[in-house]
Amino acid sequence: MIQDDRAHFGKQIDIRAAAPRGFRFFADAENLERITPSELKFHIISEQPIEIKKGTLIDYKMRLHGIPMKWRTEITEWEPPFKFVDTQLSGPYSQWIHTHIFTELEPNSTLIEDEVRYRLPLYPPGDVVHFLVRRDLDKIFDYRQKAVAELLS
Repeated sequence: MIQDDRAHFGKQIDIRAAAPRGFRFFADAENLERITPSELKFHIISEQPIEIKKGTLIDYKMRLHGIPMKWRTEITEWEPPFKFVDTQLSGPYSQWIHTHIFTELEPNSTLIEDEVRYRLPLYPPGDVVHFLVRRDLDKIFDYRQKAVAELLS
C-alpha cells in the first residue's frame, strides 16, 4: 500500500446523465482518446472493438513532453454501472491504480469520481519531479472533465 499522500490524486464531476449512461461512455475504450488532450497523441493499439470486463488488457501509446511511451492496463475490477478499476501492468509509473466510481444523485445526474493511486519510477529519488507529474495530471484530468461534460450533456 502506498503511504505517500502525494501519490493520491482525485477529481470529480457531476454530469447531466444517468449513471448507466456515464458508465457505458467510460466502458467504451474508444472514448478514452476523445477525452485525452490531443498533445499527448494518445492512441489505443489493442485490436478494437474491445469488450471491457474484468481481466481485459488494453494497450496504448502516447507521447508525454515529446517522449514516446507505451502503457498496458488491466481491468482489475468491473462492477457495472457503479465502478471499475484499471491497473497499469507496464508503463511510465511504478504503480498506477485508477478507480472510476459512478454515483447517481438523481435520475439525470451522476457524480463521476476518478481516484488514482500512483508511484513514480525510481521511488524515492523519482519523487524529485513529483510536482511536474502532478501538474501534468491536473492538466490532463481538467481537460478530461471538460470533454466528458461536453460529450455527455
